[in-house]
Amino acid sequence: MHNNNKHTQGFTLVEIMIVVVIIGLLAAMAIPAFQKVRQSSQDKAVLNNARQLSAAADQFFLENGVSTCASTDLVGATNYVKAVNTVAQETYPVGFTQGVTITISGVAGARTVTYAP
Repeated sequence: MHNNNKHTQGFTLVEIMIVVVIIGLLAAMAIPAFQKVRQSSQDKAVLNNARQLSAAADQFFLENGVSTCASTDLVGATNYVKAVNTVAQETYPVGFTQGVTITISGVAGARTVTYAP
């Protein structure tokens, strides 16, 4: 008779723990880098929105001979900017004055972005 005692070996607890620690270290390095890149891209998108609003306000000022306007004059289906899409729950100003810095507050609930025309 033939004896088929197969001994299969798996990973030891120590080997599994080493892999878990290595994965944890990699995650600890990757997560802050990801958050920094995400914050940077949000700020750039908000700044781009501010540039569009500023350019629209300048065009409105030139066409109407005024130095102030409301955001409703700039944003809308038939206005200069079709829509302003928020990227991080930010709040845009409701009014614009020629030559005055645009301040967008509440970017991701914590940051403020400014754009000086």
